[in-house]
Amino acid sequence: MEWNLPADLASASVIKSAKRVVVKVGSSLVTNEGRGLDEQAIASWATQIACLRALGKEVVLVSSGAIAEGMKRLGWSKRPTHIDELQAAAAVGQMGLAQVYETQFAKHQLTTAQILLTHADLADRARYLNARSAMFTLLRLGVIPIINENDTVVTDEIKVGDNDTLGALVANLIEADVLVILTDQAGLYTADPRKHSDAQLIQTAPAGLLQLEQMAGGAGSNIGTGGMLTKVLAAKRAMKSGAHTVIASGRELNVLPRLAEGERIGTELKAQVALLTARQQWLADHLQLRGRVVLDAGAVRAVQDAGKSVLPIGVLRVEGLFDRGDVVACVDEQGLEIARGLVNYSSGDAMRIARHASDTFGDLLGRDADEAELIHRNNLVRV
Repeated sequence: MEWNLPADLASASVIKSAKRVVVKVGSSLVTNEGRGLDEQAIASWATQIACLRALGKEVVLVSSGAIAEGMKRLGWSKRPTHIDELQAAAAVGQMGLAQVYETQFAKHQLTTAQILLTHADLADRARYLNARSAMFTLLRLGVIPIINENDTVVTDEIKVGDNDTLGALVANLIEADVLVILTDQAGLYTADPRKHSDAQLIQTAPAGLLQLEQMAGGAGSNIGTGGMLTKVLAAKRAMKSGAHTVIASGRELNVLPRLAEGERIGTELKAQVALLTARQQWLADHLQLRGRVVLDAGAVRAVQDAGKSVLPIGVLRVEGLFDRGDVVACVDEQGLEIARGLVNYSSGDAMRIARHASDTFGDLLGRDADEAELIHRNNLVRV
């Protein structure tokens, strides 16, 4: 694989033209390798983000550090493994983390907001839309949202798992242009530079390449929860909403303003998909299926070959219990999934209007119909 093509390196950083940026800062940086919150470092990032704001960019900050700070306050030298102890550490540490960020951003006349999320908040359609709406409103008001996983209540079933992944999910959520992952390494290398002296920094590459995953190392420090692999996978995930990813050292002087001015620092992993395709990929990858609609042969052809919407007249059966806005699978008569998407009707209503034309929906439902389509093509992805 040929990396770092000269023509590509001659271009400006993707952050220079970005309007909306998600910045993720890791635990080792926030807590000075676990020794407690590094207020000097946090002050620096607040200053740098203020510079980005002065350039007209909207910024969301995803910050680790609550559990590490809680460990320090509780006198624990090693990250606990029991969920109740992790939850306790998060509850203790989150207080200090929020206080320091608020204090440092206030020096730049910037207001902050704390948002704690779990995977369940992003998988449930209504909660997802609520979180999205709240963040857009905060950005419109000029507030800096500071996001962390809600480790105090999280369980294995609903956790995101690491803040690299959370950063990517947030980038998808708010349709960010760029995800910046600040870490304790200079970027992504062809091998672990701590073990291989000949390892080379990858300055630019397409996001989502299998070779990148193979190159990425495993665990990071004993403070955080992931290494370079989680960052590569986060870039792959962010790519699906059209967001580029920059992996750079958080210890690099004024790294964010320099990136915003166009300087190439660290590793830049570029998204290779258009926004509409990315939204469809998000539908395919990030939401749980709540049910199925079985399509006749004509509806299958319309969806597969012509990219049409799913109309109730082409639905043979409705399976499962779902509400309007849930994600359902579209299958053929043999049960093969051909598409999935956001449904416009509940399962009960879908059963009533199946095999019927749209001009009969009012009589069948006893009210005005919501939509002519069961699943609109803009909310549908073929699989």
